[in-house]
Amino acid sequence: MKRIAILGSTGSIGRQCLRVVDSLPGAFEVVALAAGSNVRLAAEQARRHRPKVVSMASEKAARQLCEALESNQRHSARPAEVLFGAEGIERVATYPDADTLVSAAVGVVGLRATYQAIEHGKSIALANKEVLVAAGEVVMAAVVKRGVSLLPVDSEHNAIHQCLRAGVPGEVKRLVLTASGGPFRKTPLSRLAKVTPRQALAHPNWKMGERITIDSATLMNKGFEVIEARWLFGMDLEKIHVVIHPQSTVHSMVEFVDGSILAQLGPTDMRMPIQYALTYPDRVASKLCALDWTTLGRLEFEAVPRGKFRCFELAKEAARQGGPLPCALNAADEVAVAAFLERRLPFLGIPLVIEEVLEQMPRTSLGSIDDVLAADQEARRLARSAVEKQRVPRTGRR
Repeated sequence: MKRIAILGSTGSIGRQCLRVVDSLPGAFEVVALAAGSNVRLAAEQARRHRPKVVSMASEKAARQLCEALESNQRHSARPAEVLFGAEGIERVATYPDADTLVSAAVGVVGLRATYQAIEHGKSIALANKEVLVAAGEVVMAAVVKRGVSLLPVDSEHNAIHQCLRAGVPGEVKRLVLTASGGPFRKTPLSRLAKVTPRQALAHPNWKMGERITIDSATLMNKGFEVIEARWLFGMDLEKIHVVIHPQSTVHSMVEFVDGSILAQLGPTDMRMPIQYALTYPDRVASKLCALDWTTLGRLEFEAVPRGKFRCFELAKEAARQGGPLPCALNAADEVAVAAFLERRLPFLGIPLVIEEVLEQMPRTSLGSIDDVLAADQEARRLARSAVEKQRVPRTGRR
């Protein structure tokens, strides 16, 4: 039985991870959970899975969790430890009884905790993009030093991981990441200026959190995935390609030097890559999800149109320059996307904010997690200033 800890247990990936656990009785024990501010859901998870420690985002939320568990008159369901804040999330990540950490907390909040888990020899099921986008060099050096396993949960990288099991690194010609194209795949660039948050959140295939859904609409998510793939698989950027695949059935592909191409197919359901990451190196039968071939129809592939998705180009340029720029890219994107969702920034203002931050970002080296977090804070400061220059009146509804 594998013992797991989860960062971001009340988020989309965290909830689906617990569904996978429920579907495989006896395979896993949930020993630690770190949630955000959703006290009701955190209490439900604590009652059902009985972890030994739960951490909430704030002291107020932790106190409310204790009250919720006690009011249910099930004192045996209350964890031995209820913590909060940075100390709490790091306690969950490094909990001695845990074998594997599912890193699914949104944003840089999970970065230091995930790094600490690696330092403590935990296996990592990684669903947090910021860990490798912002700190790939630092994190992967720790992975190699500690000899731990880092399995990607993201569907595209999970697919590549599966395909790479068919060969050795020297046989790989290139990696091919697939992108759905988001809700604006066929929308002319001239019409993107008036895009609303509601329209941008209407992803055609996937149900995800708000930020990643907007990143899919701008194709920034695919730029992030290029950076992640570089660190995960040790590939040169020139060997990592992206194609638009509207059906999102082929999650990614690997092309080998003899011309053979292996693709991983599956339904648009994150429980499949989550289960793969949790049960690796074994494959375990699942009744959760399966591809319905009768509804598949056709598989289409298109080149990413030049000039339309500026965020994607900025991500590739940040990856080429390296240093603090990928970290700044992520931080600026988070600030800009939040401003767009709050209607303080137009859709096409997102790449403008990011570009300004990348131009102004000091070119320092990143040798530690503290360096990464300092770069992150500076980029956020620059991004907030850039948003103010472009902000629009907050009117209307999302």
